Amino acid sequence: MKKKPLGRSGIAVTELCLGTMTWGVQNSEDEAHAQIEAALDAGINFMDTAEIYAIPPGPETYGKTETYIGSWFKKSGRRDSVVLATKISGGPANPWIRGGTRPNRARVREALEGSLRRLCTDYIDLYQIHVPARSHFHFDASWAFDPSDQDRAAVPAQMLEVLEALGDLQREGKIREVGVSNESSWGIAKMLSLAEGRGLPRLASVQNEYNLIRRHFDLDLAELSHHEDVGLLAYSPLASGVLTGKYLDGAVPPGSRGAIQKGGVWRQNEHSAPAVRAYRELAEAHGLDPAQMAIAFCLTRPFMTSVIIGATSLAQLRTDIAAAELSLSPEVLAGIEAIHRRHPRPI
Repeated sequence: MKKKPLGRSGIAVTELCLGTMTWGVQNSEDEAHAQIEAALDAGINFMDTAEIYAIPPGPETYGKTETYIGSWFKKSGRRDSVVLATKISGGPANPWIRGGTRPNRARVREALEGSLRRLCTDYIDLYQIHVPARSHFHFDASWAFDPSDQDRAAVPAQMLEVLEALGDLQREGKIREVGVSNESSWGIAKMLSLAEGRGLPRLASVQNEYNLIRRHFDLDLAELSHHEDVGLLAYSPLASGVLTGKYLDGAVPPGSRGAIQKGGVWRQNEHSAPAVRAYRELAEAHGLDPAQMAIAFCLTRPFMTSVIIGATSLAQLRTDIAAAELSLSPEVLAGIEAIHRRHPRPI
């Protein structure tokens, strides 16, 4: 499988990354271990998790996915086979994580030490800030996004404190590289500037949503990525399964994200349904699996470092992995752009 540089870090990661957030609710520990082994057998060397996983998140599921990964490392002895990414979560939306407090110097260390224990490792290859400690436009918040509520002094000060904490942990050998998730172009640029002037860790990547019906990254974020070598780790390339068409006409398959998490498939609505149908019809017209077409499209983007794939079955995982071998024809790519022009923001 193709590998790409993780920013300017010197680490090479495969163009597909194994996502893990179904583990702990939708998938058992044994199923999680089987997925890891199938991914490694297929050539994937990159795995992403977060302290908040499994999904749906809550006090009873907190840390379960990291624990499953840790038990596999302990059982297999193959920690060095994996470029491991995890995230510090928390904030007011998650009061069961450090009292809902935002990351600061002490809480970054506390979160990292907890992840290390659960993951049964003494270092993290890529440690990411899961969400900004300020208002943002991710998770369907773009329609009401208003950054005028952000404190111009407090926001950069909080960013700097977190970078300083990450610098401490990097010097101690507990993390190799740092990244962000659910960030904006301004947030990334500001953190790069703060780091450069003080010798603090430079962002290697940004993990944002990217898929056929969610293409915010095509504009200013793509430009920043090109000039600053902060590549995209794309989550939800299938829009939480919406792009397969399985939720059309009100369907909710048993065991799916929609069945286990209230509001978990907000990407499926009256605005997205026509686009989803159009993409499915395009795939069928060219004899393609809709999921593979969606993933393969993400892999064509010049700013893409890795596409994070997740599955609840080995069959789904193998289908997703096979997308790396799919080369989309000029006709398919033109068809995708024509649909995108008709449905540029269908969520």
